[in-house]
Amino acid sequence: MIRREQVIGLLIEACPSYRARWQAYAGEPEFDAELLYVHLGDFAAHVVDLLERHEGAELPALSRVVEQLHLDGDDYVTEAATIGLLEGIQNVAGHRNVSTEDLETVLGVETRRWWASLDAFWPGQIPHVGADIVKGSG
Repeated sequence: MIRREQVIGLLIEACPSYRARWQAYAGEPEFDAELLYVHLGDFAAHVVDLLERHEGAELPALSRVVEQLHLDGDDYVTEAATIGLLEGIQNVAGHRNVSTEDLETVLGVETRRWWASLDAFWPGQIPHVGADIVKGSG
């Protein structure tokens, strides 16, 4: 079972280009190690930077980790993978008008289900993220 304190390390392992940014971010005086959702927002911005620059070499490894978070994470981690990370990527990319297609093409099956659920939620097609997902049906 993956726990919250393991998440950033796993993401950095998959996406080493984030390491220097993380070290600078974690060294800021207001940094709070407990705020995983905030950290995932920063990581999401990094992923969108990669997409914007068409630097996709790390995307397959990153996608495997996100899939692992969805499949093997505790309840907090699985929710954070969707609401903290995937939603963050969609939000940042949308505001910056950056295509997420390169990422979407390498997403795992479970992650793709949650990505699609977010897509359905944004325009109000479902009442909450996950309303269209039957647990264990992936």
